[in-house]
Amino acid sequence: MTALLLVDATEELQPLAEELARAGFRVRACALAEAADRLAEGETVDVLVLNLTERAGDAEAARLLRADTLAPHTATIAVVARHQVAGLDRDLPFDDFVTFPAAPDELAARIRRAARRKTGGDDANLIRCGDLTIDQASYRVFVGNRPVDLTYKEYELLRFLASNQDKVCTRETLLSRVWGYDFYGGARTVDVHIRRLRSKIEDRDHTLIETVRNVGYRLRAI
Repeated sequence: MTALLLVDATEELQPLAEELARAGFRVRACALAEAADRLAEGETVDVLVLNLTERAGDAEAARLLRADTLAPHTATIAVVARHQVAGLDRDLPFDDFVTFPAAPDELAARIRRAARRKTGGDDANLIRCGDLTIDQASYRVFVGNRPVDLTYKEYELLRFLASNQDKVCTRETLLSRVWGYDFYGGARTVDVHIRRLRSKIEDRDHTLIETVRNVGYRLRAI
């Protein structure tokens, strides 16, 4: 089910939100001031629909859209009034926009199309595993929409595991592929980095990296 975050929905947009929910979207709504915080906290959002119909300016919207809190797979759609179309800032990184009043089926179609584009052929640089997204082009990692701060070696270790999902990677393999053949550290180095990775990408309810006793580790495909 596509997760949809409707930002700054006015009373006039509420029927549209209800229609989208009936069309099969998981719809949540919030004010613009809350959106960045919710994204930073890791709320999973496939499509962000931003209402600009009653905004005198779009500076706050620009800051939200250009923030590092937006995961690379999140599509963005603006809802604008017809008289705003000519003056819309074309530099804002929207994937699409619709004019209000909009028919629910038209908006639903645009949402699905935007979501498909974000998860289609243009995503060759993305590795996904459940809520985990690795953007190889920008060296960024997200859990949901929460950016994860990793060291270079932590990133390379996670990327290697994610590129070999469900495959058991021995400590020796990880040492040679991530640290290099001329690295003289022992298996303890791998264990320490795995522990740090787990603390950053997992919680008590979600285990991504499994320990295979006496062998190594694997990242579970979800």
